[in-house]
Amino acid sequence: MKKKLMGLIMLFFLSVNSIFSQNSDKKGFALLELYTSEGCSSCPPADELLGKIQNEYRDKNVYVLAYHVDYWDKQGWKDIFSNADFTKRQYNYAQFLGKEPIYTPQVIINGKTDYIGSQETSLRNGIKSALSKTASASLNLEASQNENSISINYNVEGTSKNSRLLLAVVQKEAKSNVRRGENANRVLSHYQIVRQLQTVNLNKGKKGTATISLPKNYNALGFEVIGFVQDADSGVILGVKRV
Repeated sequence: MKKKLMGLIMLFFLSVNSIFSQNSDKKGFALLELYTSEGCSSCPPADELLGKIQNEYRDKNVYVLAYHVDYWDKQGWKDIFSNADFTKRQYNYAQFLGKEPIYTPQVIINGKTDYIGSQETSLRNGIKSALSKTASASLNLEASQNENSISINYNVEGTSKNSRLLLAVVQKEAKSNVRRGENANRVLSHYQIVRQLQTVNLNKGKKGTATISLPKNYNALGFEVIGFVQDADSGVILGVKRV
């Protein structure tokens, strides 16, 4: 009788631990996607704020991605980090959210709500709200570096019908000496700069390996990879992980 009781107690604790583990894998998160440019005079305060938030929430389930768009490049200064694909991504969000025209600095949290990137109180409230909700997808990532690329082993659970995995190669910090345009003669600080963004179609399988080319100035200490699962029909972010 005593052995049976001990067995039942052990089974109970194992079940509780399993449930806790599943819930912890899907705890609330906040993915902040900043759309910015070196050619925009309103953007440096947003860049600084997102850098501050990244540092403050470093050990929390909060992630920052800064996309440098290219539509400011014809206004007197070409952003060295700008990418037309990031502008296209912002236009896609404009359709999802019904928020046109697009603008900088814009922050979108979890693909659901947009904010002016320099408005600290609103952003912090958005982060708090996002963290209070449970993730609908869990994501595991393992990375190994090759000579000019990174191999990412991924395993995704709890995806939507038309979801995709996006893998962002992120440069943690950089400074840029801007000589022309609205920020002429300023040294700008940037944080969490997306240098590469690769999409993996999960309809072919929720588990696999993706290979990402590395930027020329890549170094392991100055970069990281952030992966996130996004519903392709609504733009909503379902889960996120850093590796």
